[in-house]
Amino acid sequence: MAYKTVQASHMVQKVVHMILQLMAFVLGVVGLCAVFKFHDMINAEDVYSLHSWIGIGTISLFALQWLGGLSSFMFSKSEHTRASMLPWHICGGRALLYMSIATALTGLMEKATFLQFRHGREAHLVNFMGLSILLFGIFVDLSVALARYV
Repeated sequence: MAYKTVQASHMVQKVVHMILQLMAFVLGVVGLCAVFKFHDMINAEDVYSLHSWIGIGTISLFALQWLGGLSSFMFSKSEHTRASMLPWHICGGRALLYMSIATALTGLMEKATFLQFRHGREAHLVNFMGLSILLFGIFVDLSVALARYV
């Protein structure tokens, strides 16, 4: 989306995209560190749920996606390499978007089940947040999918 919203040269757009993705990765790693530290503080088991497995898989694949994009698009001089990798890079990014949505939604459901939000404002808040995350992801994906037609 940086390519449609940043009005600058293509190289500047690439750098903005790379920096935003690096910031997202760093924040994801900080989040993982916080979770493991919290689990150590309360003596809770680590990596016990679908939410945690999807989350670790997502952040791991995101790191590979970022490194692959860095080597293919920032440092590669071959136009053929860039052109052949672009569809895979876009597809991988979209898959990671949906993996992050699945991670967020399973985390919300895990907390809702753990805290037994069956009725009341908390249940409505969890449902609203889940629906908002899902709709946000769908609209982001549509904007990426339809960007070539604009």
